[in-house]
Amino acid sequence: MVNKNHQRLSMTRQCELLGINRSSLYYNPKGESEMNKNLKDEILKEYEKHPFLGVPRMYRWLRDTKGYQVNKKRIERLFKDLGLKAIFPKRNLSKPDKGHRKYPYLLHGLEITRPNHVWQTDISYILLPTGVMYLTAVIDVFSRRVLNWDVSNSMSAKWCKGVMEKAVGDFGKPKIVNTDQGSQYTSELFLSYLESIDVQISMDGKGRALDNIYIERLWRSVKYEDIYLKSYEDGLSLWQGLREYFKYYNYSRGHQALNYQPPASVYIDNKKQQVA
Repeated sequence: MVNKNHQRLSMTRQCELLGINRSSLYYNPKGESEMNKNLKDEILKEYEKHPFLGVPRMYRWLRDTKGYQVNKKRIERLFKDLGLKAIFPKRNLSKPDKGHRKYPYLLHGLEITRPNHVWQTDISYILLPTGVMYLTAVIDVFSRRVLNWDVSNSMSAKWCKGVMEKAVGDFGKPKIVNTDQGSQYTSELFLSYLESIDVQISMDGKGRALDNIYIERLWRSVKYEDIYLKSYEDGLSLWQGLREYFKYYNYSRGHQALNYQPPASVYIDNKKQQVA
């Protein structure tokens, strides 16, 4: 797909034309042991089902249920590598990170009645044989349509802002954007962009996993319907596979909450009604 020796087009230009994040081509293997790869895979799958599991209980589950003879410090390191923390209510939830702005959660009791009323965005992690890649997406909550997505080997505010900018450029701006309180979304770069286009900002409460439930359900679908079945080898094959999955998800996969209509049809039909 990408020709490193192309005489006229640089790698950067080829990636732009193909819509590929260049970092997915240059992902450097971290040289992890086979044991660590297997442990990370087990941890991610179990965490997907039970995000309230922290290091102590995950350690006991790996030891007693899966039979891994490992120590707790190793599991602590793997949790840190994967960016995982148990999701449960903690004290001082309202205390903001130093230097970061916080916004209230605006979706409680809100009736979402149309496309572009509320968007949600988030980041998930995907374990490859060479290490961890990150997936971000922007979805329209009313229709569940995936408006834009990308993969990368790092999680930067610039990356998240770029994915959001393209969604706005392709579909127009939403009234509300909901995120978690991750550093990418509380960064001045990301928040200033949303404020510059006059979008209301909503943030999950820390430890409240259900606040961002719509995109969390998307992650579950992506992983169980595609990623866990395909065993992608690298960033490029992951990007190519997800491109096909999201096309299927938007245009062919019936959604129970939408009376088994595909998200793109619901989005387009309701947008036409708004214009009419």
